Amino acid sequence: MPLSWQECFTRVPGLTWNEDGTLHPEKPLTSLKRLRKFLDRVHTHQCLIKPFFEKKNYPLVDCRDLQPSFEPELFEYADLPGFSMVALERSLNYFNEIFQYDKLTSQREPSDFTTGSACLLKRNIHAGNVKTFLNRLPKFMQDIFIHETYNLDITALPNYPILLRYLLHMDRGQVLAKDAAGIFHLAGIYASFPSDLDTELKRFGLKIRKFKPNDNFAYEQNRIFVYQFLMELYGYPIVSERKTSAALFARKLFRLGEPFLIKALGQSDRIITSLYRHPDNRMYPTVEKTAIVRLETANPDTLAFLKRKGYLLHPKKKAVILRVVYRQHKYDPNNVRQDRALSIQRQELIHPVTGEACSQVNLLKDTYLMTLKLNDIVRGEFVGQVRYKRHEIVENTDTHEKRLKFLYSWLSKHQRRIIGYSDEFYAGVTKVLDNYLHGDGSEDRFQDLHELHQEVTGSFSYIKQARKVRKLEEVKDRKVKGKRLTFLETLKEAARIISELKFESVNYFDSLTNNTIYISEKILNTRYLIRRYIQPKESELTPQGVEIRKAYRRLVALLDELKAIRKSRMHKDEPDKTSLFEG
Repeated sequence: MPLSWQECFTRVPGLTWNEDGTLHPEKPLTSLKRLRKFLDRVHTHQCLIKPFFEKKNYPLVDCRDLQPSFEPELFEYADLPGFSMVALERSLNYFNEIFQYDKLTSQREPSDFTTGSACLLKRNIHAGNVKTFLNRLPKFMQDIFIHETYNLDITALPNYPILLRYLLHMDRGQVLAKDAAGIFHLAGIYASFPSDLDTELKRFGLKIRKFKPNDNFAYEQNRIFVYQFLMELYGYPIVSERKTSAALFARKLFRLGEPFLIKALGQSDRIITSLYRHPDNRMYPTVEKTAIVRLETANPDTLAFLKRKGYLLHPKKKAVILRVVYRQHKYDPNNVRQDRALSIQRQELIHPVTGEACSQVNLLKDTYLMTLKLNDIVRGEFVGQVRYKRHEIVENTDTHEKRLKFLYSWLSKHQRRIIGYSDEFYAGVTKVLDNYLHGDGSEDRFQDLHELHQEVTGSFSYIKQARKVRKLEEVKDRKVKGKRLTFLETLKEAARIISELKFESVNYFDSLTNNTIYISEKILNTRYLIRRYIQPKESELTPQGVEIRKAYRRLVALLDELKAIRKSRMHKDEPDKTSLFEG
């Protein structure tokens, strides 16, 4: 039997749910770390689990949507919760804060409330807080709010779960901070987080050298790439104002050195995103996402394990609570995966009763399942929907046109993974795609779909060449599959890869050619290599040194040929098909 939402998170260590709907921590919440755990429980329970059980056809999140790069949702579920909030690990200074909000006053003061004057002050504070709330609540909720909060301190966090049902009806953000006693409380509502998008975007674009001062052409060509990379660093695609503001406000607070926690839930993505300062992450805020996802695994042992341990929120629907923590990457123009802003650092299933985290199950990096889906797509057996070029929804794969659009979207989403995953996985992907795109009967299948077929084959060609460039990156570091390469092996392997890329220049990608030339020059300019084997006279070299010099000259010759190809292509007026994400 599935659980009910009331039964979830009832045995979480350190937290006690009461019958009146309040949630009491065993110790006062005085640190952001403990506050984050408290809010994780409340938000997951009230904003994900409760709607999941109350809404008959709750739209479960596809695991694919938690894999970078993120894509904007095209549907808004108006009847699902949405919110944003910020927590600061200090007391607030109302006039000097860098954002706007309606202030709530804590009833917790250093003085004792046993005196008559203190009780009167307490009543006045409560009345002022209620009035502030009523000014921002829809009219139909005001009477029930007054009745339900008559005897409640609406700023105290044990009462926050009761307040949350009203906070979810407010368009703007919640504010949590410390009171005079150093304990977190609800310090404000209806907050507007500053989002100076124009300045941040241009500053970041100049920093990574995608923009140049007063260069309109560079700005026009690269704006979307920079915008997408910047947003993804903070866990989002290019989406709504609420999420953009949350991301850029986190960026601002992080630069100011402010300990903070920002959380946001969209009614479209159904994913709670948390951004917070972590001591192990010095460059960017840590990004964390929590959602109720559909369990997709071909391993019966995994399913049996989750059933036995009680991690299934709803056994029939195979719904589980998944939390993912991400790692950010600095932009590197010479990396073949230069558009990769995020990767998955850790994934955990959350137990719906105890809140215990299980990291033994891999849902997001299951290469077997990825290959299985790819097979289903080319056979026309995949049931579902996909976003083609971010704006067209394609349902199912019952025609070759739909299959090609599914394949284009699949390659776009998994480009980085296909480039970086194992040779065994890549061989399986290549076999499936080559058979479908170029195998027997392909000319008849795609006779009327030439342009779409070229899009998919072009995308796959980019991935094929990018994998070779990635291997060249490994060769540059003289370490392949855990084996340390000698200088001779390094030069020969680099020459082999460049030779293969040279003969694939019919599908020319300017960015990959530039990456190849940059990496090759790095290899050739190794100081020790030049000093030990290139500068001395040939009579001074050992037989091995002579072989190294020959391999070095061979690599120089191949590199000159590649530069000649690039020069000839620069004179042609063909668009640069550098990446699926730049087109």
